[in-house]
Amino acid sequence: MKALITTIPFGKNSSKPLDVLTRAGIEYTINPLNKKLTEEELASILTDYDILIAGTETISDYVLDNGTKLKFISRVGVGTDNIDIPSARKRGIKISYTPNEPIKPVAELTVGLIISTLRMTFLSNMKMHNYLWERYIGKTLSDCIIGIVGSGKIGTQVIRLISAFQPKKILVYDIKPKNNLGSNDLVEYSDFDSLIKNADVISLHVPLTAHTKNMIGLKELHSMKKDCIIVNTSRGGVINESDLYKVMKNGHLMGVALDVFEKEPYSGQLCEIENCFLTAHTGTMTTDCRINMELSACEEAVRFVNDQNLKFEFLE
Repeated sequence: MKALITTIPFGKNSSKPLDVLTRAGIEYTINPLNKKLTEEELASILTDYDILIAGTETISDYVLDNGTKLKFISRVGVGTDNIDIPSARKRGIKISYTPNEPIKPVAELTVGLIISTLRMTFLSNMKMHNYLWERYIGKTLSDCIIGIVGSGKIGTQVIRLISAFQPKKILVYDIKPKNNLGSNDLVEYSDFDSLIKNADVISLHVPLTAHTKNMIGLKELHSMKKDCIIVNTSRGGVINESDLYKVMKNGHLMGVALDVFEKEPYSGQLCEIENCFLTAHTGTMTTDCRINMELSACEEAVRFVNDQNLKFEFLE
């Protein structure tokens, strides 16, 4: 069996994931272009591989049509919206992912972005590097109503972490309210419109689906408080970036922090907005998280090759 590893960096912090493949007799090639591959690039490279150890690149019907030998996709990460699932199913291609490893690092980044945006520390840093001494009046978390959209594993971890700051209230919206939040007096489930209107901080933790695509557009943005902040560490496309640009250009919203974008690498209009804090999809970029995700993805590939039950097969 031959595996193509497209996500980069890979094996940078530990040789263990690649050692797992080698011991199982799986030949591997790491992304030869050393960048996020386009559909065309992936389609042209994939032709000779049985296994794809994938990142966030688009794995479309066109790509799969060219991967004539492909039997298994092992996604390094939690999202699968970049994969044409019906096309993969039609071809009998199995899919697995790494749902647990990103929970803590993404949740920690989220809280960090919330605090930095509330206090505008990123903007102060940028001004200081231009020899400008400017101070900003922000907010403390204890003076805020927090809105969490999506109470899955990462959203729930954010709730746990942010509860320590004793905010006024934590409003939670989920299309399927869960009973995994424990006895937290700060938390109450809310409908989406009420959360949007009342929260001082809105943090998004949803997958990209037909239901969540552009769930934050002009209507929702204008419904938010003028001094609200938004943080998105989930998926690009959940916020309509064009609408967000228009609203922020007109001075609505205190600030926004985005770690994910509809098209990555991002180079759009939001780069012009100084109170828009932009990071390059860094949610899982910690040493331990990368090693564990890579290891988990490679172990799944070995299970597939050995005809064993997959531990994290994506079945939805």
